[in-house]
Amino acid sequence: MEWLLARPAVIGLAVIGGVLSVVAMLLRKREGAQKMARQLDIAGYVFMGTSILLFIVVGFRGLQ
Repeated sequence: MEWLLARPAVIGLAVIGGVLSVVAMLLRKREGAQKMARQLDIAGYVFMGTSILLFIVVGFRGLQ
């Protein structure tokens, strides 16, 4: 569980969320891919939100 609060893990979650959001944005331009784009968009927001939450938790825990 401690690895999840490490800086590389928090940054990795944010990057994954950003990449999913970019892919969703690109898929919105394709005909018939709206449902998949929406699902990727939601997944991207979940990853980014998790990253923000972990960042806050690490901040409250202080320096290690």
